[in-house]
Amino acid sequence: MTPTVPLAFELDGVTAGYRGEPVLRNVTLQWAEGERGALIGPNGAGKSTLLRVITGRLPVTAGEVRLFGRRIGDIPSAERACLVAVVPQGFAVPMPFTVEEVVLMGRTSTLSRWARPAAEERQAVEEALVQTDIQALRRRRFNELSGGERQRAAIAMALARNPRLLLLDEPTAYLDIHHSLEILDLVERLNSKRGLTVLITNHDLGLAAEFSHRLILLQGGRVAADGSPEAVLREDLLRIVYQCDLRVRHDTDIGWTIRPARRRTDLCP
Repeated sequence: MTPTVPLAFELDGVTAGYRGEPVLRNVTLQWAEGERGALIGPNGAGKSTLLRVITGRLPVTAGEVRLFGRRIGDIPSAERACLVAVVPQGFAVPMPFTVEEVVLMGRTSTLSRWARPAAEERQAVEEALVQTDIQALRRRRFNELSGGERQRAAIAMALARNPRLLLLDEPTAYLDIHHSLEILDLVERLNSKRGLTVLITNHDLGLAAEFSHRLILLQGGRVAADGSPEAVLREDLLRIVYQCDLRVRHDTDIGWTIRPARRRTDLCP
């Protein structure tokens, strides 16, 4: 008999939204500990909203959310902050903090007000800097970093709290292809070497497929497909969800390529 893998989170018939308007509609989803995957779907499909529901920052209007086997409403916010770390899209800081200071912010949930960082906090920061390979940047001002360096620092800040689940909202947004691959390589390494459970959102379907064991395709706040990249990235399905004609190719050497079909120029006026 195959042992049951513990669940990192579970959504059971969840509906949630803003100001009385639902964004997610009757979503049922299970995510096992140690999984690495991506939420995909068009703008407004509910990807970022789903991340907020998983963290407990957005209350649901129907259904139930469980985090590591417990009802999310039964877990104090400080404890949730230690279990789940979020790397938001376009993370920025208003003050000229150094990278080390920004990473230390990830430990705020473990510090009492006005307390000085103890050896435990310093050690967690050092490990996060090493894991993201930004030790040499510790004295640099965060706002002076390149986009890829900022994203590594934001991930380090999330890792400093030693979470069990890492959520990343569009971690490759605004990055060129080189830095996008670097960030996703880092996320893959954290999953495989550290055993960290990972869920990202990504608009780049090809990159999402390359670095994910599992894809969740959202459409209008509902799960349109859930499975391996091969099962989800079907031309017939993507044509319906994205409302345009797409071509999907998968090559063992090149990887995944998803692009719009060429428009017929003879139909243009």
